Amino acid sequence: MPEPGSHEGPGPCQKVDGGMTRVFQLFGKRWTGLVVSVLMQRPVHFAELRRAIPGISERMLSDRLTELGAAGLVVREVDEGPPLRVAYRLTEAGFALEPALKELGAWAERHLPEGGQCPR
Repeated sequence: MPEPGSHEGPGPCQKVDGGMTRVFQLFGKRWTGLVVSVLMQRPVHFAELRRAIPGISERMLSDRLTELGAAGLVVREVDEGPPLRVAYRLTEAGFALEPALKELGAWAERHLPEGGQCPR
């Protein structure tokens, strides 16, 4: 009896679909998921966002926010102040990721122990 998720018999491997390719082109990059996860909570100013994600550089955060904006998931809002401040928030499309991100988090709790050791 085959294991769950396995396939019987030799057969041609199917190509991954275009949707999965696009998702992982964006979310396969380091930090992207964490940025979205922080923004799920509320709109956040750049400095707050950087503090919320230990280890991310200003340049990398800026790059990820630009990519997420271009994908239609994040909006940059300028508060004229004084002082001038910039905040970032998720769009409706960005918030639509919430169920998927929650499922990934739950999966990680069950299958990826803390400390970086993956099960074999």
